[in-house]
Amino acid sequence: MQQQPQSQPQGQTFMQQPPFVMSTKDHLYMKDMMTWNLNAIKKTNFFAQQCQDPEIKNALMQLSQMHQNHYQTLLNSINQHLGQTNQPQQGGMQ
Repeated sequence: MQQQPQSQPQGQTFMQQPPFVMSTKDHLYMKDMMTWNLNAIKKTNFFAQQCQDPEIKNALMQLSQMHQNHYQTLLNSINQHLGQTNQPQQGGMQ
């Protein structure tokens, strides 16, 4: 059975990217993810400092860097959201 392409109603447009809306639940989940990543950064750095084997130490430092990148990505996403919500709305009553 072949699938036929679905046709779009005329005059209807679709968003290329959904609007960035962060609910309270989204905010709490992002906060949790940041906490988990920060905890992982601290632990991998601690164990890397304690480690004598250079191969294991290097692997732990790579893990730490990965978690730092994830933390920074989450922070950038939150800052982007805050920047959008703090901008004054155009139009409306003045």
